[in-house]
This record gives sequence, structure tokens and C-alpha cells, in this order.
Amino acid sequence: MKTEKVVDHIVDWLKKYATNAKVNGFVVGVSGGIDSAVTSTLCAKTGFPTLCIEMPIHQAASHVSRAQEHIEQLEKRFDNVTATRVDLTPVFEEFKTEVSLDGSQTTVDMALANTRARLRMTTLYYYAGLLGRLVAGTGNKVEDFGVGFYTKYGDGGVDLSPIADLLKSEVYEVGKYLQVPNSIIVAAPSDGLFGDARSDEDQIGASYPELEWAMSMDDQGKVADDFDGREKKVFEIYKKFNGANKHKMIPIPVCEIPKNYL
Repeated sequence: MKTEKVVDHIVDWLKKYATNAKVNGFVVGVSGGIDSAVTSTLCAKTGFPTLCIEMPIHQAASHVSRAQEHIEQLEKRFDNVTATRVDLTPVFEEFKTEVSLDGSQTTVDMALANTRARLRMTTLYYYAGLLGRLVAGTGNKVEDFGVGFYTKYGDGGVDLSPIADLLKSEVYEVGKYLQVPNSIIVAAPSDGLFGDARSDEDQIGASYPELEWAMSMDDQGKVADDFDGREKKVFEIYKKFNGANKHKMIPIPVCEIPKNYL
């Protein structure tokens, strides 16, 4: 990958989009992970005002420290970067007192995890509306178009997606070029939605390099029976997530009324 050209292309794309949209800059949620670190740095490089928002909800200490390290670095490197911290833990806890928590522990935990992401989306759009800015998404190609590993109307609720055409490995390559803190580069990817340090691989059952391989095999029209052993398992995992999360990756279905009914 021609990393410098990719970075310049994304930065130029962001500049043009913001100019055409007549907005004042960008808002980015910073989690302490590679995707948000790369996205926020790319936004910062446009020269447009960029607000980085840390939004902990019972967050693992390692996530908090990485997010703060990255934000401090960005503020030193770019005059157009500002930051704020919105502790959503009290909001989340109050929400839990007003809804039913009946159901299996698994379904309740997943519903609450997605709620965390949606509270963060609401916060990002609050500040975007307040400041007249765009919410920049942090999803990569594997998450957004492969396994659908994001929350619908949570981290999937954005105005534009600067890195959604980059595989996870390519995001890391860009991150190194952009001098993202090493603590983020070496950290295991995690969505941070459960208040602990569980990784994406723990949840999915396959690593991002494995998922990238499976995605490329699927694009070639391969099926599970073309493989055996670990490769077959990984391909099956990929297809399971891809199928189950397809509703996130396609436009919202619209019930079209026959013309002769109108």
C-alpha cells in the first residue's frame, strides 16, 4: 500500500466533503483503539477544527489511559484539535433503572452493550449540532462490510466514514505512518462495550488477519467446503457474522406501495 498517498487522499477527501457541506469541522469519538486514533488524526490533518470526545462508561483503565495519551499527543501536534470528556456512566446507570432487565443474561448484556454505543452516538451528534460539525465514523472495511461488527445507530451512526475502505491491517499501517502512540498500535483491538478488556477476537472467535483472509476468499466465491481445519472454521465464523449482520450493511428496507394502490 502507498501509505502516504492513501493518507493524502483521505485528508483531501475530508477537506472537500467538509467544504461542500459548509460545516465547521469534525467530531470524533476517541476510545483508545487504533481506528479512532487514525480517524481523529486524519481529521486533524485537514486543518479543520476537530473535537475529540472521550466517553467512558465503566471503561477499562487501559482503554482510558490510551485514549488520554492519544488525545494529549494530538493536542500537542495540532492547533486545531480540542478535546472534552463526557462521563456517560451516570446516564447509563440511570437508563438501566428505567427499562426492563428481564431476559437471559446474554441478551440483556448485549442489549446494554449496544445501548452504550448509542449513548455515545447521541453525545457525538449533540456536539456536532452544537458546533456545526460532522461526525466522523471510525469503522474499517472488515467491520463495516465484512462481519458487521458494530452497533446499528451506535458507532454505525455517522456522517462520513474516512477509513471504511481500509482493511484492519491497512489501518495499522496508516496508524504507524501517522505516529499513533505505540500503546495503541500494540493493544488488542476491543470495542470496549462491556466495561472490561475483552478483545474483538474474544467475541468473534477469529483475529482480524484471519477475517481479512476469509473476506477475500468470500469475494472469490469460495465456500466452507473448500477448506479444512482452522481455515474452514474461520471461514464459517466469517460467513455467520456476515449473514447475521447483513441488515446493518444494506439500505433500510422500504415497503414500496404498488402504484395502483395509491
